[in-house]
Amino acid sequence: MSPSADIHRSAEIHRQTRETDVRVRVDLDGTGKAEVSTPLPFLSHMLDQIARHGALDLMIEATGDVEVCGHHTTEDVGFVLGQAVSAALGGRAGIRRYGWATLPMDEACVTAALDLSGRATLVWGVPLPKAKIGEFDTELAQVFFDGFVRGAGANLHLHRLAGDNLHHLVEISFKALARALRQAVERDLRSPGVPSTKGSLDT
Repeated sequence: MSPSADIHRSAEIHRQTRETDVRVRVDLDGTGKAEVSTPLPFLSHMLDQIARHGALDLMIEATGDVEVCGHHTTEDVGFVLGQAVSAALGGRAGIRRYGWATLPMDEACVTAALDLSGRATLVWGVPLPKAKIGEFDTELAQVFFDGFVRGAGANLHLHRLAGDNLHHLVEISFKALARALRQAVERDLRSPGVPSTKGSLDT
């Protein structure tokens, strides 16, 4: 049975470990509002991009052991965000399931292809040298997307088509995910059931 258009698909997930404390609330039928607080300013900026370009309402509060490094916090924020998206989707009936976007940002261009299949796979085709964007290690971009697909039960391919500026490449990768996710979670009025010949999209 497809979700009613009158019901906002939302969920809140809280995950606490000895390394991080992450709370995420997501409304898939939002308007792009974001309330984001993490100890990594560049990550917070990227999460705001997901809300704005994905037309999601997001509340994210995260703390973590960034005095060690940003890995645990970035990974867990991606994972819990993915879990919240999955919970908001419920049985995934009545959605488009697939989404894709190819977006430019100045000289950079990245394509994202997303399948809310219930199976977690990341194909990372955006090679980045080890460097920092502010205090954000470039390798943490892949860490975030890997956490997201594991939490969401999603198959995500990200590929660089052009570009060398590290800030542009990472930011347009987040924006491309946002646009692909926006499309994938849209209600499909022509197909009210679960969009799978198996009849389910379980993780």
